[in-house]
Amino acid sequence: MTISEQTKVDIFEKTHAFTRAREAQAMGIYPFFVPFDDAEGTIVRYGDREIIMIGSNNYLGLTTHPKVREAAIEAIRQYGTSCTGSRFMNGTLSLHIELEERLAAFFDKEAALIFSTGFQTNLGTIAAIVGRDDVVITDKEDHASIVDGCRLAYGEMMRFKHSDMADLERVLKKIDHQRGKLIIVDGVYSMGGDIAPLPEIAELAKKYGARVMVDDAHSVGVLAQGHGTSAHFGITDEIDLIGGTFSKSFASIGGFVAGDDQVIHYIQHFARALIFSASLPAPNVAAVLAALDIIENEPEYVQRVWDNGDFMKKGLQQLGFDIGNSETPIIPIIIRDEGMTIMFWKALFDAGLFTNAVIPPGVPPNMSLLRTSYMATHTTEQLERALDILDTVGHQLGVLS
Repeated sequence: MTISEQTKVDIFEKTHAFTRAREAQAMGIYPFFVPFDDAEGTIVRYGDREIIMIGSNNYLGLTTHPKVREAAIEAIRQYGTSCTGSRFMNGTLSLHIELEERLAAFFDKEAALIFSTGFQTNLGTIAAIVGRDDVVITDKEDHASIVDGCRLAYGEMMRFKHSDMADLERVLKKIDHQRGKLIIVDGVYSMGGDIAPLPEIAELAKKYGARVMVDDAHSVGVLAQGHGTSAHFGITDEIDLIGGTFSKSFASIGGFVAGDDQVIHYIQHFARALIFSASLPAPNVAAVLAALDIIENEPEYVQRVWDNGDFMKKGLQQLGFDIGNSETPIIPIIIRDEGMTIMFWKALFDAGLFTNAVIPPGVPPNMSLLRTSYMATHTTEQLERALDILDTVGHQLGVLS
């Protein structure tokens, strides 16, 4: 039989079989890639409508802060819009070095290294550190960037049940003591809003000779006056690597990892996601520096995000919503049924409230939810209006009894 007579498999066949998103779009209930027409503050504009935003990671509300905007504009005037090369070659500016030194001091580490995105931070760091004979151990609810970083690394990946320390110890016991071990967790989990039990993780790491990395993407600017999860527990010295992103409280784009000077030096020379990517443009770096100034010198922003989160947590519980085990201003509204989650999202959107619909595989089966998160810049009136909309729509759809 010739090749022409054989049944050929088209690699694009799977793309034509994927119809769910098109069907949702046709029904007008597609909750993703919603295009806004203005800045993402507490109010966003969609066409001619103004919608209250409770689905943003802009925790401190600094993306529209005048000091942050002006810093970015001034950096464009001085440096232009791009570095046109990688950090490794021609793309390092004095501004990059200044930010790395500031971040190292902020997180009480010897050194820091910045990447062009938070996702690349995890890809580059994990793949650089975890070698062929090493093992990387992750929480089952770790962010996708951590999972992909583990897949990219040459070492073996093992997982433990979410924040289950008995299961983590079970995994550690199985690993030959001759193998290098790195435990990686999120500081604050982006869907449930719960905080990783870092003291227990650090204790187990010491017992079994493992190193610990924490991704503080959702912790920076929120926990411990903005210093993150290890500072929240007072165990910064026991956490080997602190990573994070600039796309949330730092009001920009990019990411960082901080740790011992020699470890950061090694990552700098072996992280392919750093070496082969164009460096972070100056206006983004300047925006982070300005945001860092505000976090360090205006503590009321951190206090307000907690006040607003506590206000909404109390209000949602009083209305009767299931908010899981949230400990932070990230508060899930757990619906469980996938279809009802999408319908609830759409009804809230039509009523003037933006949330994030999260369905499998973003969450486990039967755990579909609306992810809500709150900013320091939300007003009490906006939050009260949000609760009114949630109450009305929740009863209309039968989510609330």
